Amino acid sequence: MEKLVTITNASGLHARPAGMFVKKAAEFKSTVEVNAKGKTVNAKSIMGIMSLGLAQGDELTIVANGEDQEAAVNALAELIESGFGE
Repeated sequence: MEKLVTITNASGLHARPAGMFVKKAAEFKSTVEVNAKGKTVNAKSIMGIMSLGLAQGDELTIVANGEDQEAAVNALAELIESGFGE
C-alpha cells in the first residue's frame, strides 16, 4: 500500500519531526519505506529520513508492505499532514 503526501510544516523534515516519523514507523510490523527525490529509504531509519532533506512543499510516497500496512501508511500520512504539531 502506498500514499503520496506533501510536507506541510514550515521547517520541513528536520531532526525533531524526522525523529517523530521514525518512532511512529517503528510501531508497525510492516516494512515501511519513503520514496522522495528519486531515492528510497527505510522509514524506520533516522539517517535515511534525514538524508532526504525534505522541505515544506516537497512530496514523498510512503510505501508499506505487511500485515498492518494500511494502518502504517495512514498513521504516517496523518503525522505529516498534521505538520508534526508545529
